[in-house]
Amino acid sequence: MPRKKLQVIIILGPTATGKSSLAVKIAKKVNGEIISADSRQVYKGLDIGTGKITEKEMKGVPHYLLDVVNPKSKFTVAEYKKLAEEKIKEILARGKTPIICGGTGFYIDAVTKGIIFPEVPPNTKLRKILEKKETLELFKMLKKIDRRRAKNIDQNNKVRLIRAIEIAKALGKVPLLKNKKVDYKFIKIGLYLPPDKLKKNIEKRVKGMFKAGLLNEIKKLKKSGISEKRLKEFGFEYDNPTYEKVINETIKYTKRQMTWFKRDKEIRWLDASKKLSLEKI
Repeated sequence: MPRKKLQVIIILGPTATGKSSLAVKIAKKVNGEIISADSRQVYKGLDIGTGKITEKEMKGVPHYLLDVVNPKSKFTVAEYKKLAEEKIKEILARGKTPIICGGTGFYIDAVTKGIIFPEVPPNTKLRKILEKKETLELFKMLKKIDRRRAKNIDQNNKVRLIRAIEIAKALGKVPLLKNKKVDYKFIKIGLYLPPDKLKKNIEKRVKGMFKAGLLNEIKKLKKSGISEKRLKEFGFEYDNPTYEKVINETIKYTKRQMTWFKRDKEIRWLDASKKLSLEKI
């Protein structure tokens, strides 16, 4: 008789849909602990600008993979996968339920689909050259080296473009990502909002970010030695952030998130504008 797979809950969806709040409520109900799946919240000091959950909002529920690395350093999806899998094992060993919560689709896929990443060590010399280039130029470079990989990469993600070029130059092309059999049963719950309600939530969130000191946080990051280019990689694609610019960039970001998530047919989508009953989830 086959061994019953242990369950891991996934709460995903675009920014400003209430994922963190729902994850905490579920964690309280099922004796769970939360693993963040956010490619910006892994960095220290990016708190207000990334909408990082506060200690008060955690309500005593342990959260992992927040504030893992210095923003001057690079953090890859392969590194995230390794750390997340370690945390899943630790949480289960304590007899608790792991809950992965976040909006970075590639992080979630890496864990839930058991993606095996090519083992190509970082090429520091090449990275320094590539980091000076704009995303469009990097995309054109990748297209010349590996047209297939260029078709399914996020053209706006400089970190991923650099890594893809690095792998392609080392191996001749970026190999197709392989999957291994996963050890857990993943229950994927997606939150969405109708466009008008999502826009209102984003406006409210951005207003709160400015009130909480977004501009000071960016100044502090710059003072610590984070370059303008690096800030843009984190999604701060504006030199002088204004309320309207941040809203527009956030809306664009949520559209990219949904484009990614829509490919996964295992997700059970819930309208976050309606009262969600934990019993029915």
